[in-house]
Amino acid sequence: MDTDWNVSEVKPTQYKLLFATLGSLVGVHDVNLTPEGLRIIHTPESLPAIEEAFSKNNLKLKRVVDNKKQTSQIRIPQMDCPTEEGLIRKKLNGIEGVSGLQFNLMNRILTVSYLPGQLPVILAAIKSLEYDPEVIEGQKTSLSEFKPTKINWWRYIFCLILALGSEACELLNLNEYVSIALAVAAILFVGVGTYKKGFIAIKNLNFNMNALMAVAVTGAVLIGSWAEAAMVMVLFEISEAIEQLSLDKARGAIRSLLSMTPQKATVQKDGKWEEIEADDVRVGDTVRVEPGERLAVDGKVISGNSSLNQSAITGESLPVDKKPGDAVFAGSLNENSELIYEATSTAQNSMPARIISAIESAQSSRAPTQRFVDSFAKVYTPLVFLIALATAVIPPLALDGDWYGWIYKALTLLVIACPCALVISTPVTIVTGLANAAKRGILVKGGIYLEKGRKLQLIAFDKTGTITEGKPQVQEVEMLTDVDPNTVLTLAAALADRNSHPVSKAVSEHAAAHGLQGSKLAEVNDFTALPGQGVVGTIEGTEYYLGNLKGLDRYLLQSQTIRDKFSALAEKGCSPLVLASSKKVLACFGVADSIKSHSKEAIEKLNSLGLKTVLLSGDNSKTAERIGKEVGVQMAKGNLLPEEKQHFVDRYAKKDVTGMVGDGINDAPALARADIGFAMGAAGTDTAIETADVALMDDDLRKLPAFIELSKETFKILCQNIIIALSIKAIFFALTFLGMATMWMAVFADTGTCLIVVANGLRLLTWKPSK
Repeated sequence: MDTDWNVSEVKPTQYKLLFATLGSLVGVHDVNLTPEGLRIIHTPESLPAIEEAFSKNNLKLKRVVDNKKQTSQIRIPQMDCPTEEGLIRKKLNGIEGVSGLQFNLMNRILTVSYLPGQLPVILAAIKSLEYDPEVIEGQKTSLSEFKPTKINWWRYIFCLILALGSEACELLNLNEYVSIALAVAAILFVGVGTYKKGFIAIKNLNFNMNALMAVAVTGAVLIGSWAEAAMVMVLFEISEAIEQLSLDKARGAIRSLLSMTPQKATVQKDGKWEEIEADDVRVGDTVRVEPGERLAVDGKVISGNSSLNQSAITGESLPVDKKPGDAVFAGSLNENSELIYEATSTAQNSMPARIISAIESAQSSRAPTQRFVDSFAKVYTPLVFLIALATAVIPPLALDGDWYGWIYKALTLLVIACPCALVISTPVTIVTGLANAAKRGILVKGGIYLEKGRKLQLIAFDKTGTITEGKPQVQEVEMLTDVDPNTVLTLAAALADRNSHPVSKAVSEHAAAHGLQGSKLAEVNDFTALPGQGVVGTIEGTEYYLGNLKGLDRYLLQSQTIRDKFSALAEKGCSPLVLASSKKVLACFGVADSIKSHSKEAIEKLNSLGLKTVLLSGDNSKTAERIGKEVGVQMAKGNLLPEEKQHFVDRYAKKDVTGMVGDGINDAPALARADIGFAMGAAGTDTAIETADVALMDDDLRKLPAFIELSKETFKILCQNIIIALSIKAIFFALTFLGMATMWMAVFADTGTCLIVVANGLRLLTWKPSK
């Protein structure tokens, strides 16, 4: 069953705890945030546990029992600034039954929930603001609906000629009416839209650029500066067109992720292979992908062996070998041979689609700098409007100044006052940073985490599956008999092959790596598993035992020598294992989890960046200390339960900005408590993407210092953009009061500033981490 919950009283900082709580409950299958709230798919029996968990963790959610609302995505081409968002939000909030407004300004998409039959009312309300809403049909991601800006340059060129003609008439003292006629024509051809938007903004008390320009141009006309009014309007419209082209590039940075998946897929239908639209592939379909083709949907390999280039998904530089039973992801490139696989997702719910969806959702989680800029702009713009009004009125009245001169200065202030460069610089920088991270296999859940990464002071690591492979391997073998080593290894493998314990599997794999398969070379009879000890079986009439030291008591073979060898292996962090017959001990095996190849390099880089590194493990303390020392962490703690890991992270977080790296499920409590939770190998688990703040799409820990460096670079560019925008405005404010700035110079300055900050933000697309 699925239930919906109202999350209006849940604070943004509680979402990590919310997902961690749900991810740890038995019977919860999936959790999704929707415009209506939180949707949980679970078994009926788990509902009381869900309600109890919410109550225990002080999470204020109310179940929506009668949820009849519908949800639509609406594309609004004119919406790319917080001012438009404010106008739309104010308009729609007045409609009863409308809720869940989510604005994606970079892609100009509004997601809205409403009662049946209200969609026409919503569209009419948006149209009343002189916008052109378009409902996105089906389940397509909003990025697939992105339409690049189409610009009629000939209209701008014609109007620029008219404005220049008007200027020429004034300079050459030609007929005044000809100059006015040319100016009026230029303003009408390009400026009607700006006037409409400006009037609507003023009516709603939103002093955006359209409002400022409408007032400035009108004022210029009233004081007789017809030619300059026309030039300002034409230059403003041209600057808006150029700015839109720049923003299109930023939007395309994320949209390029869509090119990872093909539009067609080859699917088996009634015993025959047919090429169909990727959107028509269903879960359970059998799909074929040839060498050189990309996978259209996620799946599990049925037959075939090949190498897949997953760099588009995980950022891995090397292809990954795939065999029957392995998971594969849409967007991967098949490099070697044909693969047949079963679809485990639709195109709309594939890994690339989920990555894109996560990035789109991340845009609504504003970074601190972005929130500061938005708040600043809300105060700054009306304040400048009042300053301009005071500039136009006070000097002439109080100081007997020149009315024309001071009104002109006031109008110039209005033009330069527009905060667009300041406001647009932050989302462009954040979005390009998110896109760069995604291409490197780092999925960041919001701008707030991308910016906070630079502040990290301590990072705690889970051991198994994070620092280590999470797969025991035989690290040492010591023969204690003169029997041929291959024979001993074959006997051990014969017993291990019959047992599913991870330690037994490690012995089997070790033998297989030496070309020995115990089950094929030795037949085991009377096989028995001894709980807490090991396994026993008879091979060619002799009984053999594979297990821990305690099991040797059945043969009275324990000795001080054997105990010393077990202690030595345990000191090295290994799980000791013994192979013995009923008469003598044949060999000792040291089994331990192997360290990932890049763990040491990643932690060395983190240490060099000045971060504290801590290993938190559920294994015994000696194993934790050995692993910690080998990879270079500054402190290691073992014998920790999940809640104890959370306790340590909580203690660290009170002193330092703390990150926690884990698998996203078992370490959910610690991940939720950390300032930033990092999930490893998120391409393999949906829960990891939901639980963590940052998901590393493969198991490469080197992406962690890369994320921190990207965070620092993002913040540096954000600061640069704010300084550039405010400095240029400050300079032109001063020039205006000194009488050295004109209105058309102010338009150029504002446009130039917008282009500079957008271009500066786009530099993040080509950023690379240091080696």
